[in-house]
Formats: sequence, C-alpha cells, structure tokens
Amino acid sequence: MKIALVGSRGIPARYSGFEQFYEQFAVRLAQRGHAVTVYNRSHFIKDVKKEYKGVRIVSLPSIPTKHLDTITHTALSSLHALFQGYDIVYYCIVGNSPLVWIPRMSGAKTLINVDGEDWARDKWSGFAKTYQKWCEKVACFCSNAVVADAQGILDRYRKLYNHESIFAPYGANIRTGYRVAKDAPEVPASLEKWGLVPDNYIFYVGRFVPENAIDLLIRAFQRLETDKKLVVVGDAPYADEFKKSLHALAAGDDRVVFTGYAFDDDYAQLSANAYCYVQPAGIDGTRPALLDQMGFGNCVLVRNSTVNMEVIGDCGCFFDQERLEDSLTEVMQDLLDHPEKTAAFRAKVTSRIENYYNWEWVTSFYEDAFLRLKEKRVLVQYNEFIEKTVE
Repeated sequence: MKIALVGSRGIPARYSGFEQFYEQFAVRLAQRGHAVTVYNRSHFIKDVKKEYKGVRIVSLPSIPTKHLDTITHTALSSLHALFQGYDIVYYCIVGNSPLVWIPRMSGAKTLINVDGEDWARDKWSGFAKTYQKWCEKVACFCSNAVVADAQGILDRYRKLYNHESIFAPYGANIRTGYRVAKDAPEVPASLEKWGLVPDNYIFYVGRFVPENAIDLLIRAFQRLETDKKLVVVGDAPYADEFKKSLHALAAGDDRVVFTGYAFDDDYAQLSANAYCYVQPAGIDGTRPALLDQMGFGNCVLVRNSTVNMEVIGDCGCFFDQERLEDSLTEVMQDLLDHPEKTAAFRAKVTSRIENYYNWEWVTSFYEDAFLRLKEKRVLVQYNEFIEKTVE
C-alpha cells in the first residue's frame, strides 16, 4: 500500500510521543514492503531530507508559532497528499481533524489518532480550548476511522459522541541491555557527563508543559529523605516562562538535574540506569514515554488516571490523583525505603510490553486495518485481532 503519515513534527523522533510512534511505525511498514511517506516540518528537522531508513520524507514549511505551527503544516501536507495517489493517509492530533477530508477527495482513506484529552492541556485557553473540543466532534465524521490509543479514550468517544472508534495502542521496544550494575567499574558516558551513578536517581522524561506536572514531581521529590537525585530530561518550544518556573522551584537543591533534550545513547543510558521512573502527568491518554520506560525495564510510578492504570496493569505502581503531592511523596519514599519492591516491578514490567504493547503486533494490526479500509471491509479492534492472529 501507499501510506502517508501527517501531523507530527516528523522523523527521526526528536520531540514527543507522536514522533516516536511515527518513526517506529513508518520504518516497520517500509520494511514490510509498503511505500511510506512521513511529512516533516522543515524548520524543526533540518538535517534529514528525502529519505530515512527506507521511508520517504517530504519536508514542508509552517508558521512556527504555538497556535499555528501544527495546523499550517498539516494543511500544506494535506494539499500535497491530495495529488500523491495514497491509499491511506494517517493523521495524528485531534486539532488536525478539520483537514482530514482533503485526501479523501482523491480516493484515499483517512484515519486520525485523537490522542488523549487535548483540550484539557494548559497551553490552550479561550477559543483554542473550545476549538479542540469541537475538533473531537469533527473527527467523528471527517475521517474514515477515529483511532483511540487507549480503551478509556474509546469509551469516552462512545459515551460523548456515540461514535465507535478503533482501539490501537502504541508499542515499545524491550531494551534492557543498557542497564549496568550500580557498582560497575565504569560509569556509562551519559551518566558521567551529568555526575550520575547507576541506580541512584529518580527519572523523568517529557515536554516542559504544565499538564505534565513536572512541578508536582519536583515539590514531592524535595520532601523526600534521600541522597538520590532527580533527573529531568526534556524541553519544549514556546514554554520559556514555565521552564524558568521549574528552574526557580529547584533552585538551591543540587539533587535536581536538568539535562535538556537527550536522544539516542544518551537517552537510553539515562533511562535504563534509573532507580525508578515517575510519570506525574494529568491528561488522560497513553504516554509513549511511559511505554518506553517499561521497555527499558524500569520500575514505573504513575498517577492513577484511567489510562495510566490501563497501561501498567499489575506491572507498575501508582499514586493517588486525589492526594497528588502527599501521595506521590509517600509512594516515592516507600520505593526508596524498600528496594525489593522496585526490583520486583523491574522483574516483570517488560512482560507487559512483550505480551501486549508489542510494536510488531501493533504494526500488523494497522496493516490489517489499512487493508480493510482500502477494501471497504469492517474494521476490528486490536484485542480481537491479537486474539485471532498471535499464538
């Protein structure tokens, strides 16, 4: 099939979960013989042009501001896609839903991954928040299929909009080979750069935006009785004031380490050698970064939102969203005081990836869904597909 992926910043992944998803997904589809195109934002990824690991790259401009970057790039990409003869055009981000009808004019089938409750993000206010809510409704009739990345999101669209979405989770890779013993004679280079020791820091990775609740994590961490550090990986455009507030909050506590963005080996080494990973975010939706950390074999600690609990199953631990800071402090302190609990979660967490959030299974499901759309057959849900096809 001839497939296009639209709406993200592009690949290789250098920003958020959607970019990770597009890279993993696109490369696997290309390896299976499909003609895959990813639309990149030319101002964001400047060094990768035309091709990446068998995937065709189309770089197009946008208006690079907080409110216009995504929609202007998606509009240009959609117009370009109209003349490419694609069988499938896959969109991410619910705010793009008013544009997904464009490739349908030339016969392409379109899907949109609506992610979580995007309208609830703190970066949106006033008209923008109203627009995001309106886009949820638009997605239900402008695309051939709405994709929910968690059962909780599927249930929400069914309840609010009486619309039957298809559930398709993100995947993750199992990458436990990066972990070293805490008393290893040589410290991995990325840890040495930041003065870190294996198994001696709590870890967070994600965008510096208010809804990710990094401030909550820092406040709770500062209440802990520990010599371990808190390592915060990430950054974000258009968020200078929030970044300043985080640094001000951590001022005077040399246990809090901000690394900025980290990719490739830096990201892998920092991830794999943490004592535990904390995901404090409040927006309900699957976090690819959380799945990634589970793939590294980390003990993961999440807020007990509906989707977070769905993702971790019995392979992670949680704090109470009704008692945010107090509960997060208590659970982190308990993990620090009882390393055997941390070890027990590490021992089983990758089974959740291998047996459910498996990239090969996810890719096979999408192949089936794309073919069903092309041939105008009824779509099936991920769980049903896996039960029938995976031994």
